[in-house]
Amino acid sequence: MKALVVIPAYNEEACLERVVTGLVKCCPGLDFVVVNDGSTDGTATLCRRCGFPLLDLATNLGLAGAVVTGMKYAYEQGYDAVVQFDSDGQHRSEYIPKLLDTLYDPKEDCAIVCGSRFLGGKRLRGFRGLGSAFIKAAIRLTTGATLTDPTSGQRAYGQRMIERFATSINMTPEPDTISYLIRSGAHVREIPVVMDERISGESYLNPLAATKYMLRMSISILFVQFFRKKSL
Repeated sequence: MKALVVIPAYNEEACLERVVTGLVKCCPGLDFVVVNDGSTDGTATLCRRCGFPLLDLATNLGLAGAVVTGMKYAYEQGYDAVVQFDSDGQHRSEYIPKLLDTLYDPKEDCAIVCGSRFLGGKRLRGFRGLGSAFIKAAIRLTTGATLTDPTSGQRAYGQRMIERFATSINMTPEPDTISYLIRSGAHVREIPVVMDERISGESYLNPLAATKYMLRMSISILFVQFFRKKSL
């Protein structure tokens, strides 16, 4: 099986080399590609200097656009699996083999495997915790499935999902799309992971942005994605 780690990066010059070095050390031989999402810092220059495989976007498309770009590349290159992996140091490379083992296990028959911070009962607090609870409830209401960490960005996608993301419109690595795929028959599995604080910089999801994002996702799951035609 041929897997590709897709690392979307926007202004992550301070974090990226350490993240990639850790990935290569933990998972030697595993293919990866950095998707530079129109960064205004030295992210692309760093990749070229270090020899990192690079997809260099001319403008900022956002996380969804960067991940889909990686999916298109994986589809064109014939990969069987894609692992979505943050460039800010929050995701741990040690969980990649477990994500892929679960994805490849024929007994599991998974389309997507998500790393969950909360399978052990831990919860987010504050606005982000409340928003995550709303999204979780919306997914459960519309699909009957329970995802303990619906906003997790540490995921592995199988070949069928790579093709869907690469060739279809309105497919993004967001909770509303995951909800839609579950309704369409995709089996989504969670495994327990631990995530770290970002190495450097600040998340674009400040409290206000996080609240808007959670509300948008919940509304989309309940009133938009629910009415999309089921299709795999």
